[in-house]
Amino acid sequence: SQSEQQILSSQLECVQSIKDGVLEEAKCTESDRVTLFPHQGSGAETQTQSSLKLLQVQTETLYNKGDSEDLFVTNILYEREVTKREVTGEEVTELVWKLCSVHRASYEAADLFMTLVFELRHLSLEALRALWQRSSFKCRDNWQPLIDALPSCATEACVVLMKDLIASGEVEEDKVEYFFWSFTFIPNPTSGMIESLAPLLKSPRASQSCFLGVTALVHRFCSAHSSCDVVPAVQSVMRTLGKFLEGNCTVRDSEHLSKMQLVLKAIGNAGLAAASLAPALSSCASLKSHPVEIRLAAVQAFRRIPCSVRVRDLLPEVT
Repeated sequence: SQSEQQILSSQLECVQSIKDGVLEEAKCTESDRVTLFPHQGSGAETQTQSSLKLLQVQTETLYNKGDSEDLFVTNILYEREVTKREVTGEEVTELVWKLCSVHRASYEAADLFMTLVFELRHLSLEALRALWQRSSFKCRDNWQPLIDALPSCATEACVVLMKDLIASGEVEEDKVEYFFWSFTFIPNPTSGMIESLAPLLKSPRASQSCFLGVTALVHRFCSAHSSCDVVPAVQSVMRTLGKFLEGNCTVRDSEHLSKMQLVLKAIGNAGLAAASLAPALSSCASLKSHPVEIRLAAVQAFRRIPCSVRVRDLLPEVT
């Protein structure tokens, strides 16, 4: 049948000239023939010729060890020279205005945005609050550079300002979620950050990202600080979470069930700091009258609690 016949045929021929192990010249001819109706002999053919010739051989350049004096090994993650001069709020305000005047997807905007992030790290909380009063505007394309830059700042002052903006309702809901998820990636959290965020857990409007973002921050803090369970800010977070359990995780309706599952997940997220809640978690998991979802979530909340708490003794039998 015609479908079995070859419609396209190609051929490539190359001639290479090699001298002393070096390719001096290569000439290639490529032919492509397309036959649409083989019986009628109609079709089209193309022929391409190419030539590559060695023109010059350059001698090897010896490496000069003197050039390595100013070189050093480092990673390339957000590296930027340390700013030795004092950064003022007025300068940062001007930087935000510049960001609004350039194309958002341009290289210039990327460089200015990175500069904004690094300069925010040098501002105090008072300076940041004053900056927000001057620079909380939106650009013509509805972009707020300062809102997007704050989560990458990762200083205690920036976190406190983000908490203030969340509590006052000055930022849109999707940006609030963006703030909470960014807490997970703060490399060196402080007790001051946790202290400022702890009251948000008590809000009736506290979302899943609020519980998980704050407790992830607690976990990272405790991973870097021994005996973190005696830090007042950490204790405040764990007391708030413990009150939600009401002793043994009793639930009243489906809405309360979902909230209890979230709280148990947040406790598991907190890790080392959750050791004080181990007895309550054991009670939540042991009561057979509880929904299976609650008992399972209580067991999973033990996942980061250290073995020294003797989970086996606190949770003798879960069936």
